[in-house]
Amino acid sequence: MDMTGEERIAAPRDAVWAALNDPEILKRCIPGCQSLERLSPTELTATVKLKIGPVSASFNGEVKLSNINAPESYTISGEGKGGIAGFAKGGADVVLKEDGSETILQYEAKAQVGGKIAQLGSRLVDSSAKKLAQQFFADFTSAINNQANA
Repeated sequence: MDMTGEERIAAPRDAVWAALNDPEILKRCIPGCQSLERLSPTELTATVKLKIGPVSASFNGEVKLSNINAPESYTISGEGKGGIAGFAKGGADVVLKEDGSETILQYEAKAQVGGKIAQLGSRLVDSSAKKLAQQFFADFTSAINNQANA
C-alpha cells in the first residue's frame, strides 16, 4: 500500500518540526495510540489499538527516525506486531516546506500488512489507512494550533 499527501499547517516550519518530534503531541494525534515513549533521539516504542473492519488488535512496535535533515525532512519507519491479528510495517518520507508563515507538510508512505488484517482485502485496509492518516493530520494540525495559541 502506498499513500502520498500534502497538508497545509498554519504554523512556522520550526514549530511543525518540533511537534513532529514531540512524543506527547504524537501520542495525542496518532489514532488509537495508548503509549509512545522515546528510547533515544531516533527511536521510539509505541502501543496502538486499532479496529479495521471486524478485526481489533493492539500493536506493539518500534519506530525509528532516519535521514534527519532538521527542520526540513526525515524518514520515519516502524513495525508493529498485533498477535493473531497480524503485523504492520512501513515508513514515510516527510518533507516540510516553508510557505510564508505557514508550512506545507508532504509525505510519501509505504506499508505492508500480514495476518488476519491482510485477509480483509486491500480495499478495506487502504481506505482504513487513509481515514487514519486524515484523522492524524486533523489532530496534529489542531495540536499545533492549540500550542501556538496557548
